[in-house]
This record gives sequence, C-alpha cells and structure tokens, in this order.
Amino acid sequence: MSKKIKIEAEFEELAWDELTIEEQQLMMRARKVSASAYAPYSNFHVGAAVRLDSGEILQSSNQENVSFPVGVCAERLVLGYAGANFPDLAVKEIAIVARRKGDEIWAGVSPCGLCRQTINEMEMRFNRQISILIQNPDGSVLRFSGIQTLLPFKFDDLNA
Repeated sequence: MSKKIKIEAEFEELAWDELTIEEQQLMMRARKVSASAYAPYSNFHVGAAVRLDSGEILQSSNQENVSFPVGVCAERLVLGYAGANFPDLAVKEIAIVARRKGDEIWAGVSPCGLCRQTINEMEMRFNRQISILIQNPDGSVLRFSGIQTLLPFKFDDLNA
C-alpha cells in the first residue's frame, strides 16, 4: 500500500536590517571573498564564510578545474579548512553568496548536494545545528536553522 508523505520547509526570509550585526558581517565577508573565485568555465563566483565558536571568521571561494568534477565548492573548501585547522571548534553559522562574474545582482543559490552533506557532517561532528544564511537576488537573506530543511534525507551514522 502506498502512502503520500509531505515534507515542509521552515525557514526565514529577512531584510538586511533584520539580520544581526554578526550575520551582516558574515554575509559581507562571503560577498568580498566571492571576488577571489577561480571560475573561468562557469563564470559563477561563490563565496562562503563561517563563524567558529571562538568568533573567528573563515572564508573561501569556489575553485574550478577544467575537469569539472575536480573543482571545489566554496562551502566545502571553507568547512574543510575549518575542520583541519580548528578541529576542536564548532562552526556556528555559514553565509553563502553567488553571482555571475560582472553581474551586480546576487543569484539566489543553495548549497549543492555535496556541500549539504558536508554541512550535515559538521553538524554531526559537533552535535549541533549550523545556521545557514543564503543571499537572495532581491537583497533579502534566507536563514535556515540547520541543514535538515535543505537535506531531509541526509546520510548520517550508517552504523546506527
């Protein structure tokens, strides 16, 4: 017998002035670092910034490769750096922005599947949700309280 299952997404859409000062700062860091993206093939510049429990902010941009699967997304790059260099500090929040090279308007994009799973792994590692901020084209920002809304059928401990 089949049954219909419905999944609902709960998140916030905030105007810039509704963000906390810390969130605005994180978004600005993501915007700034997006300019350093190496994206000669897609011309799609992505920036990601994370705030650690210590308050320190780390940021990165996407780095493409002519062999497309070899490129690295901004989100995975900054989360990997955080994990390798600050292994005892949890990521509190991540800000993600993107736009085409030369465009004035930000694109509204969410993390790809690999990045979503990487965020999930970081949440599992520290047993806490990571606030996710995503820039919208109209200037507003989407705020997710954790990865569950973006990745409802996530991989987690396969031995459980």
